[in-house]
Amino acid sequence: MNIVSHRSIFYTISGVLFLASVVALALGGLRFGIDFTGGSLLEVEYAAHRPTVDAVRLALGPLDLGAVVIQPIGERGLLLRFGYIDETKHQAILAGLRSMAASREGDAAVLTERRFDTVGPTIGRELRRRSLFAVGLVILLIVSYIAFAFRKVSAPIASWKYGVVTVVALLHDVIIPTGFFAVAGRIAGFEVDTLFVTAILTILGFSVHDTIVVFDRVRENLRREGARTGAFPELVNQSVNETFTRSVNTSLTVVLALAAVYLFGGESTRVFSLTLMIGIIAGTYSSIFIASPLLATWYELQVKKQKS
Repeated sequence: MNIVSHRSIFYTISGVLFLASVVALALGGLRFGIDFTGGSLLEVEYAAHRPTVDAVRLALGPLDLGAVVIQPIGERGLLLRFGYIDETKHQAILAGLRSMAASREGDAAVLTERRFDTVGPTIGRELRRRSLFAVGLVILLIVSYIAFAFRKVSAPIASWKYGVVTVVALLHDVIIPTGFFAVAGRIAGFEVDTLFVTAILTILGFSVHDTIVVFDRVRENLRREGARTGAFPELVNQSVNETFTRSVNTSLTVVLALAAVYLFGGESTRVFSLTLMIGIIAGTYSSIFIASPLLATWYELQVKKQKS
């Protein structure tokens, strides 16, 4: 399979997805959850029939909660999002919901609280700042490590160029799932929280692991065959083909496991598992079809510059 010779096709596919993601982020942006904006989240489940959204809104009206987002989940559950509240208000909300349930079902115990999270606005802003810092720091450390690991590879391209190519691949792997969630936030109401950041950091580690496997095979083939003039693109293509099956099989097993978590896991892990699936697919694609071919492209540009 001659991947390097057809790299312009793969560059185009990634370029379109990357540009679409950037546009989605620029126009709509991400829909942040309470982890980053501050607020409260309450998940309840009814033992029998779930009330309508209008009925719940009417029951909570006297509590003066401001804007309340009510989302049905599962067969009998409700997820409520509203501004920051204290424990007194929290108990008042539960009492109101239980009172409404009791009037419908004749039993005050028909409602169970599954989850209650509350984050102040100051903490939310701090979490957002630290999350961006964490992602940036991880990328910097990964690039530094790759430049160090490939420091003895000086021909036909310098070791630091492996690090730069890795940065391009990592940006590709981060921007595409982020852009997807910018669109999904507007269409399906998906929110970005700290689990999303955890997924992004996991994607970075998985993607760079896959990229290093291919780069390491390039290094081994260079040691064995030498940096013959004009042969570097063919050597890169050989290295990609030698690791292709391993990369696909590893990623496929992880994606299948994550698909099971997405389909059968809880509501709280759904965004996390979906983010990982998209990121791992994008990361595997970039390791095979973007990062390694970029080495060959950079080499050819370097040769043309030397001849001119």
